[in-house]
Formats: sequence, C-alpha cells, structure tokens
Amino acid sequence: MTPPLRLAVAVALVIAVAPAASAQDSRVDVIAQAQAEKAQHLAPYVPSRAEEIAAQVQRQLLGDPSGFYPWFDSVYGGGGFTMGAGYRRFAGDRTFWDARGLYSVKSYKRLELRTISLGLAHDHVNLQAIGGWRDATQVSFYGVGGGTSKDAKSNFGMQQFYAGADAVVRGRAKSILEASLRFEDYVIKSGSGSSPSTETVFTPPTAPGIDSDPAFLHTTIGGGFDTRKAGGYARRGGAYTLTYDNWADRDQTYDFDRVTAEAVQHFPILRENWVVSLHGMVVTTPDDQDQVPFFLLPSLGSGSTLRAYPSWRFRDRHSMLMSGEWRWIPSRLAMDMAVFYDAGKVTSRREDLDFDGLKTDVGVGVRFHSPTATPLRIDVAHGSEGLNIVFSGSAAF
Repeated sequence: MTPPLRLAVAVALVIAVAPAASAQDSRVDVIAQAQAEKAQHLAPYVPSRAEEIAAQVQRQLLGDPSGFYPWFDSVYGGGGFTMGAGYRRFAGDRTFWDARGLYSVKSYKRLELRTISLGLAHDHVNLQAIGGWRDATQVSFYGVGGGTSKDAKSNFGMQQFYAGADAVVRGRAKSILEASLRFEDYVIKSGSGSSPSTETVFTPPTAPGIDSDPAFLHTTIGGGFDTRKAGGYARRGGAYTLTYDNWADRDQTYDFDRVTAEAVQHFPILRENWVVSLHGMVVTTPDDQDQVPFFLLPSLGSGSTLRAYPSWRFRDRHSMLMSGEWRWIPSRLAMDMAVFYDAGKVTSRREDLDFDGLKTDVGVGVRFHSPTATPLRIDVAHGSEGLNIVFSGSAAF
C-alpha cells in the first residue's frame, strides 16, 4: 500500500471511530450525572405500617421479649386446645427469669418458674433451673400393647410436681451434649370425662402403678449432632441423638431405665421451595425385669407420632416410629404445607421391633412459623381407626 493510500485509510478510520467514542463518552457522562442526582436524594428505607405491625407481632409472639408474652405449648398430651402466658425479665444480656402458665379446654393446668443463662463459655453452654406443677384431668389409657381396642378407652387424672436443673453444651462439628437432674413426684387420681375411670377397669397387673403415687429422681444424659438452625423450625440440616434416662424410685419399686435413639433429617429441594423431611425414633426399656408405671411406658399416638391416633393410644415397653413429609414452602417467613406418612408400633419384647404389624396413617397439614419456631400446626390424618385433626403449638419433628 502506497504512503498516500495509507494516509487516506487512517483518516477514514479516525473519522469513523470519533463519533462512536464521542457517543460512548456522552453515555458515561449521562449515567454519572444521573447517579450523582440520585445520591443527593438517598434516604433510609421506611417500612410501611403493615410491615411495622407484622414485625412487632413476630417479636412479641415468637421472640424472647421482656415483660408479658403469650406461651405456646402443651400442658400434657391430649389436653386439647391450650392458651398460656408468661412474664420474663432479663438480668443482663443472657440471663433471665421466667414465670408462666397454661390452661387447656379440658381443664389441664401447668405452672412453671425457671431461670436460664444462655451462651456461657463463649456461646457453648446453656443452663436452666426449673420448677413446675401440672394437672392433667383426663389422660387416656387403653391398656398395654399394640393390639388394644379403641373401645377400651379409660381416663385417669395425674398431678406432677417437678424441680431440677438442665445443661446443654454445644461443641465443635455441631455436636451437642445434654444432661439434667430432676425430682418428679406423681399423684394418680380418678379421671374425668365421659370414659370410665382407669382404676375401675384395670388392675395393678394390667396397669402397673395404678395403686401407687411414685416419686423419682430422674437423670437424663444425651448427646449427638444437630446441624439444624433451630429445633422449633428447620428446612435443612438434621439431628442424630442418643439419650439415656434413669428413673430412681424413692421406694425402689419402680426403678427403670430407658434408651432413646432418634434421627431427623431435612433435604431441601430447588432452593428450599420443597423439603423432604424424615424422622425415625426407637424407645426401649433395656432391662426386662424393670417395673415401669403404666403412665410412663413408651407410647405412640399424638400430634407428633402417629397423627391419626389420639394421644397415648398405644403403650408398651418398647416403641418404634418412622415419619416422612413432603413439604411445600409457599411463604418462607410464615407458612408451610405438607403431605405426610407415619408408621410405628409398640411391643412388649425388644426383638419384636420389626416392620410387621405397623400402625400407619397419611395426611396433610399446614404450619405457621417464624424462622425458629412453629406456634401453630394443623394436621389432618387418616388411619385404620378413622380421621384425626391435630392442633399443635410445635413442629412435628
């Protein structure tokens, strides 16, 4: 290419590129000017009145406020719809005392006074001292064993005083260690309600402890791993624990031990739009010679075990439970819906804890929750004995 031709090509390129570069510079200037004007009008986000009300309700109902607050819990299984309230007062950032009470539609009552210290030893240790009293007026008893009839239902009254201390230690790798020591004093009374009172239908051989009011020193030691954000509500993670309990009877008549193995795992799907939740639990009385009061036998049937069966429907020395849920999360902050399946059995011999003769149910449910708690759960379940509707103030598992 000759020098004159090269010069002509260079001039043409400069003429072609210059307008594009000028346009680019103009766009950059416009964007910069717009950002500068926007920065002059920046202001902190002001939530709407509805958002303020929702946040306040969540803090009062589901947080840990000082002062008065509603208490969502159960007096005792089978007590029906329950209402409660408490008063909490902090002494520093991590220690508070708490007085609270519950009352149910079946006249079940529960009162507690406790003091708690949280996050000790660099957020690894929680301590609690607690004392309380409960009165359950019509606890169901159908007899011992998995083959009892629903028509054999009877009711008994039970009052319990308890006092003691608990410790929870969280270590590395999400490990957890729990220990507690409590004094528990039981008084067994005649039941109320439309069913016959238990002592008029059953005898000490068929309902051990029906004629006594035992008092125990109850020791619990447990440990395992818990990767959930919170036990009250979780969409991922799991908990795997092994727990040993000993009830030492003051009169040495009903001394007995219990071992509980439990596993919970949540599998999130598609950024937690759906969750598969699984639960398994085995409860066993290791020594066949131990005498266990009928009202402290392992049991199935309730809003957190076999949900189509009423509370305390099946009781025996050993029990096994398996549950699975397919959960849909329409609102990450407020509500889940679920389809679930439960299967389990109770047996008098540990070797009979197999998959033969399982009691099963299926159902659907809705749960209203916060990031760490489930104050209202409604499940509708169907099993071999019909339909059952569950209203609960806690997660199923």
